[in-house]
Amino acid sequence: MSPVIRAARLEDVPVLAKIYGHAVRESVATFDVTDPPLSYWRERLSSAERGDHLVVVERDGTVAGYACSSRFRPRPAYARTRETSVYLLPDAVGQGLGSLAYSHLLELLRADRMHSAVAVVAEPNPASVSLHESLGFELVGTLREVGRKFDQWVDTRWYQLRLEP
Repeated sequence: MSPVIRAARLEDVPVLAKIYGHAVRESVATFDVTDPPLSYWRERLSSAERGDHLVVVERDGTVAGYACSSRFRPRPAYARTRETSVYLLPDAVGQGLGSLAYSHLLELLRADRMHSAVAVVAEPNPASVSLHESLGFELVGTLREVGRKFDQWVDTRWYQLRLEP
């Protein structure tokens, strides 16, 4: 069965929380150190702001990951820039599912006339670096030791993709 990409629904909240929670507890992919409450996911799903999306990728009828976009910064001048992320269940990594979900998300952002997508990749994460570069994101900078997690300082790489000419 081919993977299915679709908009996340309210009934997906528990699996979204599970996927993200794994990243919170086991990796530096996010700088959260505790799982956000389920209300966080419901709020993300309820956003009606243009450019805010949360899509899931299903494998064999089960959600295996998601890609999302949200406002980069709260000031009005940033309204057409979105920060993007993608997270997968550990057993779904390396199967092209992240690329499928992310590509779909980027098309939604283009349809919304967003101008730019920004992604932050905590180091080390060669799979995420490879994914972003394969989708056309360009490295625009590195911030050294800006986060502390698991008793270590973590660098972040900043990537950007212009969505419109």
